[in-house]
Amino acid sequence: MKNFQQKSVDDYKKDRKIKAPSVSDYMVRKLITYQPDTPISEVIESLLENRITGAPVLNEKKEVVGLIDDKDCLNVLVGAAYYNRPVNDYTVESCMSNVMKTISIHADIIDVANTFLTTPYKRLLVMDDDEKLAGQISRRDILRAIKDMSAHKK
Repeated sequence: MKNFQQKSVDDYKKDRKIKAPSVSDYMVRKLITYQPDTPISEVIESLLENRITGAPVLNEKKEVVGLIDDKDCLNVLVGAAYYNRPVNDYTVESCMSNVMKTISIHADIIDVANTFLTTPYKRLLVMDDDEKLAGQISRRDILRAIKDMSAHKK
């Protein structure tokens, strides 16, 4: 992949002044996940209980098919208010987004930070070499990495 200067993106890694930790050092490995047929009321309860804002949606083969987050769940309120649709009618599949961004487990946190700076994403799904879900990394995880890197420089 090349940027507007026709310089390979990988060339920039050679120019870096710091060695960045791997995404695998900061990603969350034990994820809460949902299935497409999970009732949305269970998702809302789980998001609140676990103090998270979103999670991947996996099919029966454990393949990523979407992402559900707090914003997606707001559809329940709108549907109830405008269409008189009961909350129990909603499932993950009816609210989830299939627009998500993935990143390789071999990426480093500078790659991730750059992605967060140049896209609207708040979390990235981390995929292993077999394109299976290995974890998730969020903006907050990058903040932890920055804090750790700053502490090591002192």
